[in-house]
Amino acid sequence: MALNLRSFNSNPIDLNDKSILITGGTGSFGKDFIRAVLRLYKPRRLIIFSRDELKQYEMSQEFNLQNAPCIRYFIGDVRDANRLEMAMRDVDYVIHAAALKHVPAAEYNPFECIHTNVLGAENVVNAAIRSDVKRVLALSTDKACNPANLYGASKLASDKIFSAANNLTGYSDTSFSVVRYGNVVGSRGSVIPFFQKLIEEGKTTLPITDPRMTRFWITLEQSVNFVMSCMGMMVGGEIFIPKIPSMNMVDLAHALAPDLGQDIIGIRPGEKLHEVMITSDDARSTLDLGDRYIIEPTLYNWSNQPYMDAGAQRVEADFSYASNTNTEWLNEAMLLDMLANYKDG
Repeated sequence: MALNLRSFNSNPIDLNDKSILITGGTGSFGKDFIRAVLRLYKPRRLIIFSRDELKQYEMSQEFNLQNAPCIRYFIGDVRDANRLEMAMRDVDYVIHAAALKHVPAAEYNPFECIHTNVLGAENVVNAAIRSDVKRVLALSTDKACNPANLYGASKLASDKIFSAANNLTGYSDTSFSVVRYGNVVGSRGSVIPFFQKLIEEGKTTLPITDPRMTRFWITLEQSVNFVMSCMGMMVGGEIFIPKIPSMNMVDLAHALAPDLGQDIIGIRPGEKLHEVMITSDDARSTLDLGDRYIIEPTLYNWSNQPYMDAGAQRVEADFSYASNTNTEWLNEAMLLDMLANYKDG
C-alpha cells in the first residue's frame, strides 16, 4: 500500500521578512523546521536557541551565514529568563521545542525535569510578553494527556501555562497556543532508531515491552507542516492535535526486522500501554476541523467563531482519541514507506 498521509500544509503562516526563534532548535524538529523555512520563505532572522554548543557547531556546518545569512545561534537555556528575554528582542514568532523528554531520566532527575519543562515554560511566557512577540507555539506530547509519568505531568503543566498565558498579556498582543502530537518517525530518542541500531549490531531479538502496546506516529515533515499551519490559524489558548495513524509495536518491530525474534521485557516504570491525546473529559470542549482536533481553552472571552466559520464541528460527548481505539492505522508497508521518505529527505 502506498503512503497516503495528511500533509497538514494548509494555511501556513507567512514567515517572509519575519524574525523567528526556536528554543531547543538543534533537535530533530528544529533542523527540519529550519530546512522548511529556508526553502519556502525569506525570513529576516532565524534564531536557534539552545544550550549545547557542540550541536550548534554541527548544525552550523549545514546552516551558516554563507548559505543562510538570516541564521543566528544563541547559546542559552530556557531556565535563564534574562538570556531568553535578550534573545527574543525584535522577534515576531517563537516555537518552543526545548524540553527534557526522556521518561526514565525525568523519573530519576525530577527537579531537573521541572526546572526545564515547567519553570522554563514560565520563562518563555514572561520573555515573550515583555518582548512583544506576536505568537508563541509550544510543542507538547501525547504523554501530557492523562499523564502516567513525570515527563508527561510536566508537559501537562507546561500546556496549562501556555494556555493561561493569554490571560496575562494585558495590553500586549502576544498569543500563546500548544501543539500536541505523538511519536515522530526518525527523531532522536524514538524507538525506531533504537531498533535500527540493534539490528545493525547484529542482535538476534528486539525488545518489546508489551505485545499489546500501541503508539501514535507522525513524520517530521508532517510535524513541521502542522506547526506552520497552526501558527497561521491560532487564536490563542487552544491545543491543536493532528489526526495521525497508530501502530502496534509488535508490527513495527516486525516491519523493521521480519527475521528477528521478539523478547517481551515488560513495561517500564511510567510507561503506558496506549497513549491518549484527547480524553472523554476533554470532549466537551473539543472541535473537529477535518484534519485536526482543537481543544478549546477555559479562557474568558475566548471565541471559537473563526473555527466554526471554517467548518469545525463539536465531537461526540463520549469521544476520546487514543492510540488503541484510533480509526487510522499504519501497516508495515506504510511504515517502511515513511522511513524511506524520511531518509530521502
